[in-house]
Amino acid sequence: MPGRMATISVLLTLHLPAAQSLKDKRAIVRSLVERLRSRRQLSAAEVGLQDRVQQAQIGFAVVSGDLATARQVATETQRFVDRELLGRAEVISAEVEEAVLQS
Repeated sequence: MPGRMATISVLLTLHLPAAQSLKDKRAIVRSLVERLRSRRQLSAAEVGLQDRVQQAQIGFAVVSGDLATARQVATETQRFVDRELLGRAEVISAEVEEAVLQS
């Protein structure tokens, strides 16, 4: 039976209006990345805008044997991020890329 792998990569750009220093920003970003890894069991990292105090880019990836499941997990994770950032930061853009590989 042939195998199938679906991946979804998500790049979130965040605005952190309350961050007054890189230390403030790192506390918010580090907490979010750790929660994505532990609670959602995803690969996640800060991937861009590291030198900007009030902006950040976080990437995460979903892998599944089924594209519909991967999409559902990605959507649920974006909602999770919105809840986690409530009052501290907001997602100002989200870029999503999907890929399906079959053997």
